[in-house]
Amino acid sequence: MTDSDSDETPSALVRFGLELRRSRRAMRWSQVELGLRMGYSDAMISYVERAKKKVTPNFAVKADEVFETGGTFYELWRRIVRASLLEGFPEFADAEGRCRRLRTFALTIVTGLLQVPEYAEALALAAVDRGAITQAEAEERIDVLKARQRLLERQKLPLIHAVLDESCLMRPVGSASVMLKQFDRLEELSVRPNVTIQVAPFALGENLPFALPVTLLDLPDGSLVGYAESHARGHLERVREAVRAWETQYDQLVVEALPKAASLTLIRKARKELSP
Repeated sequence: MTDSDSDETPSALVRFGLELRRSRRAMRWSQVELGLRMGYSDAMISYVERAKKKVTPNFAVKADEVFETGGTFYELWRRIVRASLLEGFPEFADAEGRCRRLRTFALTIVTGLLQVPEYAEALALAAVDRGAITQAEAEERIDVLKARQRLLERQKLPLIHAVLDESCLMRPVGSASVMLKQFDRLEELSVRPNVTIQVAPFALGENLPFALPVTLLDLPDGSLVGYAESHARGHLERVREAVRAWETQYDQLVVEALPKAASLTLIRKARKELSP
């Protein structure tokens, strides 16, 4: 691990602010002029330069656009949020953003890539209430998720296959209105040509091959990597034999899960039961 990889949030914020100030001065722009170019107030520019304000992914992207830095500020933003993420997750998020195909199994809660903002916020705020994370860390997790979800809108779309355990449909997250929005989102995604959503029913019982959420990523160089999370950390698996074993189990899961049409029917049924 390099020193930059081990940066804690405060020092990473300072680094972002210093780079923003250096770039602005190199262009001979005032904070007011930079704010106008980026669509932010001069006060916001000042706060960021002095590391007094949380940086959002949109701010980082705008800075890269204005200074034509090709992703420098976005990379600095990623370093800021590392402190609030599980060990191993930043490396996974990098690979996810480049993948050609993504296969994932979700247990208990809908996988992050498919979550609506209200669903993600309910989960994050619940973690704050439990004392597991701070409010700032919750906001950072939500920002990271929004950045990850750009994968669903990029110009060259990856193939996405998600198997949701039936518990994802049955476990209420947030209010009923939140779940209704989440079911609507699943239905909307399921009809996209590059997205397949299946449900693994409770009836699978002991034949469910995974006890934890798992994701498989096919990368542009032809390699296959896997990612799994425990409560405390995440792990990106690159060993070919291990990942191929996961792939075999995933293939078995796909066969045992409900077909796409039957899965959509179950999602609609769950939604109907919540409708007023």
